[in-house]
Amino acid sequence: MQGVLNGFAVIVAVIAVGYLLGRGGVLGPEVGGVLSRVAFLVATPALLFTTVSRADIHAVISSVLVVTVVSATAVAALFVLIAKLWWRRPVAETTIGALASSYVNAANIGIPIAVYVLGDASYVAPVLMFQLVVMAPLAFVFLENATGPRRRSLLATVTQPLTNPVTVACLLGLTVGLTGWTPPEPLMRPVELVAAMAVPATLLAYGLSLHGAPVPGSGDTGPEVRLAVALKAVAQPVVAYLVARFALGLPHVLVLACTITAALPTAQNVFVYAAHYGRGTVLARDSVLLSTVAALPVLIGVAVLAT
Repeated sequence: MQGVLNGFAVIVAVIAVGYLLGRGGVLGPEVGGVLSRVAFLVATPALLFTTVSRADIHAVISSVLVVTVVSATAVAALFVLIAKLWWRRPVAETTIGALASSYVNAANIGIPIAVYVLGDASYVAPVLMFQLVVMAPLAFVFLENATGPRRRSLLATVTQPLTNPVTVACLLGLTVGLTGWTPPEPLMRPVELVAAMAVPATLLAYGLSLHGAPVPGSGDTGPEVRLAVALKAVAQPVVAYLVARFALGLPHVLVLACTITAALPTAQNVFVYAAHYGRGTVLARDSVLLSTVAALPVLIGVAVLAT
């Protein structure tokens, strides 16, 4: 339980700093957008490259990965079905909502929780890799096609993912990890220095966006926010538990690991992605906030019941 509280305390503290900066107006009205762009275009790619390049590929390809793929795909698909077929929402907003329903905060909340609750940070690796290498690049394809020029050539469509710095960083990191090459220290130190800015920049930008915002879940995006939070906080961990315990018959510790990682709240990266493309930002912002609030009692409950 201490790991759960520690992970949330760090997140809340940095977001609160961003909110206070926005309320005080000391950085100007454009700083939130600038921080979001820096996080998306520079810091996050650097962080993803260092993370993916150093990941244990053999540890990533495991039964935990199967549970992650099934649970994330199930809730994302359910959101798409409801938002697109029933509510007739645009593709870009539907894509952001699908991410908000399934893209977990595996780094700055998941890692401390994995260490303190599960005793091993490697349980988060399959989640991180699947999100970085599959979910994010796939979402960018839909977002680029929905927000870019209406008519694209076949070459532009095929090569479009390679224009996204996050996708490129993941592919480069995966290549380095598979080849076993260790980049020299003079090359990696600047990358690591920039990568260290990714999490605080993202959290500060998110905190800045909260200043002056309406009550979360209100307004036109209310139904999508409530659906995304319900899927993220309840449906995804339930699906993960059922698949891990009954479909795969995994040991107790792996069932617990799969359930806890699936119950993590929506990652702040979803807000950064939405802000970069200028679509679904309110949906992403409110989903991150409300899913974080909802995840705390869920994670504590899972941890207590498992002991």
